[in-house]
Amino acid sequence: MPRSIKKNPFVANHLFLRINQLDRGGYKEIIITWSRASIIIPAMIGHTIAIYNGKEHLPIFIQYRMVGHKLGEFAPTLTLVRHAINDKKISH
Repeated sequence: MPRSIKKNPFVANHLFLRINQLDRGGYKEIIITWSRASIIIPAMIGHTIAIYNGKEHLPIFIQYRMVGHKLGEFAPTLTLVRHAINDKKISH
């Protein structure tokens, strides 16, 4: 369910402050975050954010087409496990 239009988009305070600090300083570095619920805002474009997926931080480069989506959408938490299929039939 999307967030109400009356409310502003949710962005974690530490993440928002860190992005503003990097913009003012004029340098780029990877920002590490556990906030998967934060929405990507235009100020994040061009930054690399490492999003936690439950096991490790995945670095994601933020692009224009990602604005409005949540950070967690770009760091999948599940990996598909496929077991080998045994096609050989045992005949006695």
